[in-house]
Amino acid sequence: MNKKIKTWITEDNEAFRLTLIESFLEHERIEIEKDFESCEALLSYLQNSEPPDVLLMDIGLPGISGIEGVKQIKAEFPQTLIIMVTVYQDSDRIFKALCYGASGYLLKSSSIDEIENAIYDVLRGGAPINSQIARKVLDMFLRFRPPEENYGLTEREKQVLELLVEGFAKKKIADTVKISYHKVDSHVKNIYTKLQVHSGSEAVAKALRENLI
Repeated sequence: MNKKIKTWITEDNEAFRLTLIESFLEHERIEIEKDFESCEALLSYLQNSEPPDVLLMDIGLPGISGIEGVKQIKAEFPQTLIIMVTVYQDSDRIFKALCYGASGYLLKSSSIDEIENAIYDVLRGGAPINSQIARKVLDMFLRFRPPEENYGLTEREKQVLELLVEGFAKKKIADTVKISYHKVDSHVKNIYTKLQVHSGSEAVAKALRENLI
């Protein structure tokens, strides 16, 4: 049997938190191992515990916000993949969450199936974002002037980067552009090297921030 995906939740809305927990109680692969009402409680627990594979993080938390929490957690545990699950749709919060290292951005109106698929997507190197959030992000960055630096990306690498921004996992990129998975993986590694980033979420954030696509 495949190893279970160690997943934590940080959410101060008890009803929503319990709904998420109950939805995955009997799940074969995703295990909601811990849940917290605040970033303070999460950060305190992390001082003496191994981090999760995936963290579902609210933004509007009491005390330390989810966005500041992402910044602190990624600085200490860069391997942990963080998906924001929030009601906020404003450009400033979206931008900051992605720049600080969030791997995905979902609205609380997302179905359990969408949240489940997002967890799988980030583990495959994708960057899941609700369609309305993706549109808002793209519209926001269209206002930015083109960068002076294009980092030497080839047309194929730009195409792969654009699909990463749209939330496609590597396998789906391979199917879409009709090349092998290994070729996609090679392009992604080249993109990371040229952009001087270390993850898909960092590449997406830089692409959006600098209008590279």
